[in-house]
Amino acid sequence: MTTATIHEVLHPANWKPAKGYANGILADGRVAYLGGQIGWNADQVFEEKDLVGQTRQTLQNIVDVLKVAGGRPEHIVKLTWYITDKKEYLANLREIGAAYREVLGKHFPAMAMVQVVALMEDEAKVEIEATAVLPR
Repeated sequence: MTTATIHEVLHPANWKPAKGYANGILADGRVAYLGGQIGWNADQVFEEKDLVGQTRQTLQNIVDVLKVAGGRPEHIVKLTWYITDKKEYLANLREIGAAYREVLGKHFPAMAMVQVVALMEDEAKVEIEATAVLPR
């Protein structure tokens, strides 16, 4: 469990610890739904070609969109990841984890990850949807 959240982490006492995610989050407040973000910059240009760099940019894009609503990373309650290559993800897990912590800190919301055949933008290797609950 993490103490970096303003929401309540839901974790059955007899379950093994979740590493890098939460099994559930209980939250109360204003809900912000963020559409899938990908690893391009504000000008819709992919500066990074690799999964780690695109993941960092994707997470930064989530933070930037959330900021418009007055939100911060600790308000995120759920992330849904879509990746194009599970093997590439697993091979770069340490670096992706470092990029995650660099952008979102040690805040680990409920998460799901799905490998997909492709994303709508051919250069995209990752797309992430986010749900956040901001205090009233």
